[in-house]
Amino acid sequence: MKCRPSWLLNGLLLLLLTAQGPVWSEESAFTFQKNVMIPMRDGVELAANIFLPQGDGPFPAILIRSPYGKSDEKHGDGIKYASAGYAFIIQDCRGKGDSKGVWDPFRYDPQDGYDTQDWISKQSWSNGKIGTMGGSYVGYTQWAPAPFKHPALKAMVPIVPFNNAYEVMYSGGAYQLALSMGWGAMVSGLPLDPSKIKLEEAFKYLPLKTWDDCLGHEIFYLRDWIAHPAYDEYWKQRGIDNRYADIAVPILNIGGWYDIFSKATIEMITRVRQESQAVAIRRNQFVIMGPWDHGVNKEKVGELEFHNAQIDLGDMQFQWFEYWLKGKDTPVKDWPPYYIYVMGINQWRAEYEWPLARTQYTNYYLHSQGKANTRHGDGSLCVIPPQNEKADSFVYDPNNPVPSLGGNNLVGAPAGPYNQQKIEERDDVLVYTSGMLNEPLEVTGPVKLVLYAASTAPDTDFTAKLVDVHPGGKAYNLCEGIIRARNREAGKGASLIEPGRIYQYEIDLWVTSNVFLPGHRIRVEVSSSNFPRFDRNPNSGKEFGTDTELLKATQTIYHNEQYPSHIVLPVIPKS
Repeated sequence: MKCRPSWLLNGLLLLLLTAQGPVWSEESAFTFQKNVMIPMRDGVELAANIFLPQGDGPFPAILIRSPYGKSDEKHGDGIKYASAGYAFIIQDCRGKGDSKGVWDPFRYDPQDGYDTQDWISKQSWSNGKIGTMGGSYVGYTQWAPAPFKHPALKAMVPIVPFNNAYEVMYSGGAYQLALSMGWGAMVSGLPLDPSKIKLEEAFKYLPLKTWDDCLGHEIFYLRDWIAHPAYDEYWKQRGIDNRYADIAVPILNIGGWYDIFSKATIEMITRVRQESQAVAIRRNQFVIMGPWDHGVNKEKVGELEFHNAQIDLGDMQFQWFEYWLKGKDTPVKDWPPYYIYVMGINQWRAEYEWPLARTQYTNYYLHSQGKANTRHGDGSLCVIPPQNEKADSFVYDPNNPVPSLGGNNLVGAPAGPYNQQKIEERDDVLVYTSGMLNEPLEVTGPVKLVLYAASTAPDTDFTAKLVDVHPGGKAYNLCEGIIRARNREAGKGASLIEPGRIYQYEIDLWVTSNVFLPGHRIRVEVSSSNFPRFDRNPNSGKEFGTDTELLKATQTIYHNEQYPSHIVLPVIPKS
């Protein structure tokens, strides 16, 4: 995959996600103010374009804060909402576009978001009610100031959002390489020469701590992210984790099962519903989860078609703001807190809690006689615990990593469901497959793999995928995860492993909702790499980001009475 302008443009289009198309008519007149400079508490001024309805006002306001450019007077949502009686403000984040200051992702958005809301609330055209909207990083710019509870903030619609910057960069202790470096380079504002930069080669550059050397430009925050592999004060200042009790605003999160922020999208709302100090706010948190990747609201995702997956998100957002900012009677009051798309049967369904209260967590155990390598091996999967079985082993060579094929990607690899058969031909991929199902089996909720494993290395990775095997053999990924051995004990700091010793690992495969249909099979893949979504573990045990050489490691996966490796599936019983 070459780094060329189309990559940049496509990334921006995926991340903006908000424009519904221009609406022009005699009745939709508005005034447009370009590059209005809004002062922040430290004196830095941020530029905003403002659409104001015709009339005396005052008006409720819609705010977008974006690092991707604020467009002009033809901005579709600006026209739409100004024509409907809203002040519409779209602002360049600090250090981007026409705004002053230094672009440092995540750092200033909590205070800048609050200060912008405060400025809007004091304008003569404002009625003191503000809603926010936008996708991806623009979702983060909504969540970041929310715990500070500006009284004017009345509603939010984050699309494919996140709120914990650390979990954007690291998952299971492993670095989300393609997302971090690819997106980080894209939004750096520095010129990227497409004739010299090839992403597939750039992602292999070592050492990671000076990865930006391959771009020909130093990007300070890329080096900062590598320098902070643990959740420390650097990251705590760049997210709102553990501040859900302070959220006091109705929120509609919109995301997809194959999005890079799928877990965060549903987890944030669930945490607010459980922890907000305002009981009424707990009841007014909502999630829409489609079968989508980062580009929401489509029926073709990856290699599969999801019928009836498209819904009128633009109208739902409009109803949301009409209800919360204008007090109009809209269907919002009757929405379920969770509106999810169940893959397999391809149906939308209302739910009222997460995880679902009726979930039956079921262990499916890994089995083999020591030859689970490739889909042609003897690996199997069933609910019966293993007894005396031979362990499986493979050689993980970071110079030849398992390529990312589908899944929760954004940059550097395709996203969504893809046939994994080619991946399953590799000897360094262990494959465990159930018998053919006679009845439908629904799996909806969080998924994890409990793995008992040893390695010849002092540090290494283990990866896992949950796969739906269709009649005929095509195998489509549902969800996936990784664990870095040194970070196996969450919250306890990094510690190397003893080569040859058996450890228990819990691999978080995030979330999914899928019905395995009759004639289908359930499959689990186990390996040690998923590149370039995650960086390659060098197997050396050295300080993260310093390696220039990659070492092989022999991995052994145990599944016996003492070490019963298994996947925990959130099975939903038939009603």
